[in-house]
Amino acid sequence: MLHNLSSYYYKDTSLLFCVRIAQGLVHLGKGLLTLNSYHSDRFLLSPTTLAGLITMLHACLDMKAIVLGKYHYVFYFLVLAMQPRMLLTVNENLKPLSVPVRVGQVGRPKTTTGFQTHSTPVLLAAGDRAELTMEKYIPLSPILEGFIILEENPNYREE
Repeated sequence: MLHNLSSYYYKDTSLLFCVRIAQGLVHLGKGLLTLNSYHSDRFLLSPTTLAGLITMLHACLDMKAIVLGKYHYVFYFLVLAMQPRMLLTVNENLKPLSVPVRVGQVGRPKTTTGFQTHSTPVLLAAGDRAELTMEKYIPLSPILEGFIILEENPNYREE
């Protein structure tokens, strides 16, 4: 749809610029990034990322003078709110480690419902949560988002 709009507005540079920006935000980092002010499984709000989003929204109130004028660099404020949508696990030496994880929707009383099992790295949709399926590794963070460092479980025994 945005591609059709760009071919329709090819003569008006300002509108074409807006359509190109919309295309870039929809396909942010080829789908590997998102704009979000919450982190830690939507538990904490980052004031810095929220300030970046509100600054950009405020600049868009006068689109013609600010964004389409000579202050187009206000788009850099969106970088403050960019976060990876993936889960990538690494070992203590920061080498990539492929482990099976359950990915599904957040539910009660279980932490993850309607899950599918994947091997990391895995792409998380909005509202998805991931859990480790094996006890061979222990995550250093209780919340599995972004980049997670895993260490081997000293109490693990293979059966």
